[in-house]
Amino acid sequence: MSDLNAFRSQVRTWLAGHAAEFGVEARRGLGEADDLALARRWQRTKYDAGYAGISWPKPYGGAGLSELEQAIFAEEEAKFNFGTSYFGISLGQPIPVMLKYAAEDLRQRFAHPALKGEEIWCQLFSEPAAGSDLAGIRLRAVRDGDDWVLNGQKLWTSWAQYSDYGVIVTRTDPTVAKHKGLTYFWLDMKTPGITVRPVRLANGEEDVNEVFFDEVRIPDSQRLGPVGGGFGVAIDTLMIERYSAADEAGFGPALDSFVSLAKATTIDGKPAIEDGRTRREIANAFRQQRALVAIRTKTFMALQEGAEPGAEGSIHKLVSMRLRQRLSAAAMDLKGAMGAELDPHAFPKDDWAHSWLTVPTLRIAGGADEMLLNTIAERLLGLPQDYRPDKAVPFDQIQPSR
Repeated sequence: MSDLNAFRSQVRTWLAGHAAEFGVEARRGLGEADDLALARRWQRTKYDAGYAGISWPKPYGGAGLSELEQAIFAEEEAKFNFGTSYFGISLGQPIPVMLKYAAEDLRQRFAHPALKGEEIWCQLFSEPAAGSDLAGIRLRAVRDGDDWVLNGQKLWTSWAQYSDYGVIVTRTDPTVAKHKGLTYFWLDMKTPGITVRPVRLANGEEDVNEVFFDEVRIPDSQRLGPVGGGFGVAIDTLMIERYSAADEAGFGPALDSFVSLAKATTIDGKPAIEDGRTRREIANAFRQQRALVAIRTKTFMALQEGAEPGAEGSIHKLVSMRLRQRLSAAAMDLKGAMGAELDPHAFPKDDWAHSWLTVPTLRIAGGADEMLLNTIAERLLGLPQDYRPDKAVPFDQIQPSR
């Protein structure tokens, strides 16, 4: 543990030394293009210092340390609000999946540019009629010789407008049960026939997109996993995502920020920090965050011993996002009418209104609460599976929802 404390002190000092150039004040007021350019420089700075892929194997640009060191660095980095979100998908899901399923030459080709921030990846999963039900995907991929031809639409794809590459789940066989007819590929986002259209969210941001595929042709060599085995690869991706989907604050303002707000505002003429309801909110948040730290630490130690990412990540995502939403709402109440004021240059990590508007999207991304609860119930608690009348029905015989 002393080694981890020393590592935390080391990275905290290093990060503080770069905050003025790359942190929240350097980013404030920048347009997205300039913010992305600054974020690329920050990512390269981390790469050069050996902090870009702390838990990644050394042959692929990483430092070869444990997931615990990776988590410590992420915690400390989040305090300075560096521009990391553009690369979170790339480094959190597609590239780890490539490292597991792709050939060695592709691993070498893509790992280093992603770690340096030179290339961005997106994850093309959700569709208009297939969100949390991943097996309900309809985008077709039809075999044509050594190629596959893709037609359909994806939705809510983060950072697709800036992405160089992506990973995608497709429907290759509609005549078998829905879980069995999926195949997983990687692709170049500049392939002819791909159209990306940003979607504006309630917080004013446009970091998610709808992506259209019109006769998009890709070679079979870009397939990851077996034909019909895409569901398993996709589940691997989601298990990884749920470990990285949030810090204990759900990527919202830290609990310390709420405590500071409670000290600075009043309820019935007294500091809000003295109000019993406010103190219960603080105690509840502290208790849940400490529990999440314990779960994550235990899980990362198991991963270090060779375990595969499992359903524990669902607990982390579920609890941290619900906690963020509750704490954001409580902060808005403390601020009163001023709580409804939205700073267009604010970040989710330092602004409660922005956090409150953003978190509903994140509670859906990577698996909605209801799906996470099913995963926890079935895979961790051993409860009976939810009733699935279409489980063994060929996909082309399932009536679409209306």
